[in-house]
Amino acid sequence: MVKSKRVYVLLILVVLSFLLIHFLPCSNNAPMEEKPSPVHILILSTWRSGSSFTGQIFSQHPSVFYLMEPAWHVWVKMYQNSAKVLHMAVRDLVRSVFLCDMSVFDAYMSSQKKKSDLFQWETSRALCSPPACDLFSRTDIITAGNCKKICSKYPFSKVEEACKTYSHIAIKEVRFFDLKVLYPLLTDPSLNIKIIHLVRDPRAVFRSRENTAADLKRDSNIIVGSQRTKGEMGPYNTMQVICRSHVEIYKAGIWATPSFLKDRYLLVRYEDIVRDPLARAAQMYRFAELQFTPELQKWVHNITHGKGLGGQAFGIGSRDAQRVSQAWRETLPFQKIEKVQKVCKDAMDLLGYRLVQSEEEQKNMSLDLLFAQNSSEYQTLKAEQLVSVPTL
Repeated sequence: MVKSKRVYVLLILVVLSFLLIHFLPCSNNAPMEEKPSPVHILILSTWRSGSSFTGQIFSQHPSVFYLMEPAWHVWVKMYQNSAKVLHMAVRDLVRSVFLCDMSVFDAYMSSQKKKSDLFQWETSRALCSPPACDLFSRTDIITAGNCKKICSKYPFSKVEEACKTYSHIAIKEVRFFDLKVLYPLLTDPSLNIKIIHLVRDPRAVFRSRENTAADLKRDSNIIVGSQRTKGEMGPYNTMQVICRSHVEIYKAGIWATPSFLKDRYLLVRYEDIVRDPLARAAQMYRFAELQFTPELQKWVHNITHGKGLGGQAFGIGSRDAQRVSQAWRETLPFQKIEKVQKVCKDAMDLLGYRLVQSEEEQKNMSLDLLFAQNSSEYQTLKAEQLVSVPTL
């Protein structure tokens, strides 16, 4: 009798063990199928460098949550400080956005904020589709104009809710001037950052900045100080800081690469994008571990083969991208070109932009001013700069 009871108890224990293993939720110690870690993409650039368009290449991808220049809010709130002083606040905000913690905006925005109070929110397809807005599909190609008309009244909480549903989080930011500031993020185990360093011919940047000077006045004051933005040399002082930052970022990303930057830094020239949009978009998608769908291929082709001239400060419409990239050669006085080349020579040599020696060369459109990245002439110039340019 006692023996049969023991057998009975053992059977009950076996059954209970089976149920615990196979039907009850896993304990903290049991192996669980983990959700893949998000990929964090930082498009690092400067104003008027084609960064809004490049940001849209990522924003329109259905797997990407995208924000355009979230640190705008930091600079607006703390405009009396220098760019260097604001680096840490900008970095902390970027980290929080990558982790989908949007409470970081509480320090810079009203407690009554809505989604539409976020800078250039309508350029984010993710904020124009579910769960941030129910009137479009997540697979739609959505224009900013259409989004702004019908998706503006949703609460700010939808930004964080939407962010948490994506496998890739992309930020376009123009307020970093030193890659080393980002080292803590690159070594943060909670982040998986990939940096796309977007550059553009400084002469084209200068010409575009002239056309949008009023929109960029506050930012220029923060970059070089209000006194140095005044007078004839003001715009050149700003360009000098911008060009030096490109040198510094490139050197940190390519030449003196720490181990944690391996395969996480990609230099992209805007001129290469407009010459072969599909190939460069495909390159960036591969780098970011994204698929280049047929729908996106069609969109990239159409957006770069329009008739627009890209005049607005934050406009992202269909345009003749190749013509826009060369417009400075027809409109910028040679005297100004000489000054830009003087303050930006190191960056131009390092990044592969040919200097022009006369107005005749400037206007000779058959003369290619972009060195092929694998050309011997470019490799020689780059080697000389990497040796000679001091760390800033």
